[in-house]
Amino acid sequence: MKALTASQISDIDQQHIWHPYAAMPHSVTNLEVACAEGVNLRLRDGRKLVDGMSSWWCAIHGYNNPTLNNAVETQLGKMAHVMFGGLTHEPAARLAQQLIELTPEGLDRVFFCDSGSVGIEVAIKMALQYWQSQGRPEKHRLMALKGGYHGDTFGAMSVCDPITGMHHLFARVLPEQVFAEIPGCRFGAPCSTRDIQDFEAKISTYADELAAVVLEPIVQGAGGMRFYSADYLRRVRALCDRHDVLLIADEIATGFGRTGKLFACEWAGISPDIMTVGKALTGGYMTLAATLCTERVSNGICDGTAGVLMHGPTFMANPLACAVANASIELLTASPWADRIRAIEKQLTAELAPCTDLPGVRDVRVLGAIGVIEMEAPVDVAAVQGKLVAQGVWLRPFGQLIYTMPPYVISQDELHRISSAIIKTIKEL
Repeated sequence: MKALTASQISDIDQQHIWHPYAAMPHSVTNLEVACAEGVNLRLRDGRKLVDGMSSWWCAIHGYNNPTLNNAVETQLGKMAHVMFGGLTHEPAARLAQQLIELTPEGLDRVFFCDSGSVGIEVAIKMALQYWQSQGRPEKHRLMALKGGYHGDTFGAMSVCDPITGMHHLFARVLPEQVFAEIPGCRFGAPCSTRDIQDFEAKISTYADELAAVVLEPIVQGAGGMRFYSADYLRRVRALCDRHDVLLIADEIATGFGRTGKLFACEWAGISPDIMTVGKALTGGYMTLAATLCTERVSNGICDGTAGVLMHGPTFMANPLACAVANASIELLTASPWADRIRAIEKQLTAELAPCTDLPGVRDVRVLGAIGVIEMEAPVDVAAVQGKLVAQGVWLRPFGQLIYTMPPYVISQDELHRISSAIIKTIKEL
């Protein structure tokens, strides 16, 4: 098949391809990536951009990694896919074993999913089906935190922030959930009685209706990039136990080292009843997620009338995806990942600090390999991206946030380019 020209690709993209959170026709021209290597994206026109987004937080090892490439190529020579109903295979077994060993204690049942959003849907189903199986169908609602984000499918949307998320657009068809206030205690600070008061009041009031609490541990991601107290998370775990409510930890964005711990729950020393992982699971190579739960949850579901969990994706435990996920986890755990994250955190903290004094900046915060500049007003995404690209940097601002979540293998010089570009861009706004 004859290769498309740059003009043809641009025309097709402009006229026919609908991009995420974008209008049709496009208001801006999308940049064509020809290839990627290390932490750099090479555009069709020859420009090179340092990717400070890890392709929406998943490409933790960078691009075109020989170890991950080899894992895909080796598995491809055996089988690309096989249905998981009634069949199994080594890549899935090995991945389940690795996840059980690495995740918080007690999470020893693994359900493989297609994507992070589907992982949340499965977690919600687990919680609802568990209580149905226990003869308590009245426990059918969920409680979440305002400012949270859990995905774009319907169950996931229902527990996203009810105002700034997409919930309000689909209010008539989404189930009505319970929302606690955004945690006011910042990371590294204690959680006072006042900080947990709203959460405690609502879980107490609605406990008889609640199947589970759903939250992003420590870091609220796409809902606002907020970092909250580990003490708050510990108190949430205790309140869930006291009121007989399951705890679902959404580690899709935070899992596999992003916050400085392998999983963000470790900051609080807690284990959830159900946990979802995705994004960095395959190192950004293929879409795959997993929903883990305790034996109590799985037995509770399977002892019920249905006898099974009512879910089964076509591409569940895809062998190619599982194979590269195994390689990604092994690559991560064999590397000095914690030292790398600390170095990134230290450098971002030092280099983004000057933003604190710039006009229009509300807050500067860093945790692990996450650096965030919160502005006083929403940013013009197209204008900001244009300025960053002109400096050889790729970021994807949203709302009032200009932030970076770089690959763990980024060099000091490459990270400095990101920090410098952010500061220069903010000064020019």
